[in-house]
Amino acid sequence: MQVLERLPELFSKTHHNPPLLPRLRERFEQQFMPHWQNQWGGKCILHGRRPGPDSVRLDGNDYLGVSGHPDIVRAQMASLQHNNDGVIQSGAFLLDAHPSRQLEASLAAWVGKEDGFVCQSGYSANVGLLQAIADEKTPVYVDSLAHTSLWEGVRAARAPAHAFRHNDPAHLARMIARHGPGIVVVDSVYSTTGALCPLTEIVEVVEQHGCTILVDESHSLGTHGPEGAGLCAELGLTDRVHFITASLAKAFAGRAGFFTVPAELRYYVLHHSYPNIFSSCLLPHEIAGLAATLEVVRHSDDARVRLHANTVRLRASFSDMGYPIHQGSQQIIALEAGTEPATMVLRDHLEEHHVFGAVFCAPATSRNRAMVRLTLNAGLTESELERVELTARELAPVLKPWDWPIARRARAGQGEG
Repeated sequence: MQVLERLPELFSKTHHNPPLLPRLRERFEQQFMPHWQNQWGGKCILHGRRPGPDSVRLDGNDYLGVSGHPDIVRAQMASLQHNNDGVIQSGAFLLDAHPSRQLEASLAAWVGKEDGFVCQSGYSANVGLLQAIADEKTPVYVDSLAHTSLWEGVRAARAPAHAFRHNDPAHLARMIARHGPGIVVVDSVYSTTGALCPLTEIVEVVEQHGCTILVDESHSLGTHGPEGAGLCAELGLTDRVHFITASLAKAFAGRAGFFTVPAELRYYVLHHSYPNIFSSCLLPHEIAGLAATLEVVRHSDDARVRLHANTVRLRASFSDMGYPIHQGSQQIIALEAGTEPATMVLRDHLEEHHVFGAVFCAPATSRNRAMVRLTLNAGLTESELERVELTARELAPVLKPWDWPIARRARAGQGEG
């Protein structure tokens, strides 16, 4: 039995631990435990069956299938075997000759920017950048479906946050007219739904109102644009976008984050971005692996073609079967069952057929908008694609996705139109 599944039992047996703060005890017993028992049935909603060797894994983010690439493995092994003089310290202390700085320069040049920072994760990239460029007098306009790390960056900056309706440039313009110029924050591809940002229109609003824009390219870096340089590059918007951020745990399949900065701001950000100051730098073999991954990704046009073909095929299949996936268009497919119990049922049915996605629920989604997220990749075989389609077809009469809340809302919206 997994530890999380034994959580109530473990908490009931205090192994000589000091008493919890009463407020924490109250929150645990009154807010979490009823949810754990009544909504989740006494087990973690995120954990289902263990995938087997014949399972179709659609629960990861290695979009191009670069994990285990021999060039990447060789670079990591060479670093582990021969790099004995590395000093583990804060990235703020690294000199220009350090391999990390070379990686930063290569990534920045690839996406078409002057300079950048590599840090521990995409989360720390977003928090650290926003903390440095915003403050209590800078309004920040955030798409309502933007990644949580972006919202936390605004919070870290103590900046006034203003949510605008998802992918709605007109609403953004009205918000800016009301509160004044500031920083606009969007994802290029939204991580829960696979929706594509109308980036050209958003940038036009930014320019019309004298704002700055930050684009999180976590789910388009490597998968979109020339040599995988991202959606900004694909749309020819790189020179009109101020900051680009990304997790390198998606198409790069690594453990790091990245954000760009104008060269003139490098040392300003270096002294004001707390996640960079107070986190240690990446390990030498991680840097070597990411540098090799950049070259692999740049030369993965065939994988990008396969990924987009798989996306078009499976999205069409799901839509034809009545699954309401209209909220997205890219390689992320959201099966939004709605409530958490309904999502657990959906997850269990998929896993019985050896198809594995990832459960997303609050706080990753809004309350009662839980989903099983399927992330596609370039390495899916014909038999795996057929398995997913057959599973979806067999489950449709059981799950009745056309009756899910998101489907009913879509029909109501069409009726109102």
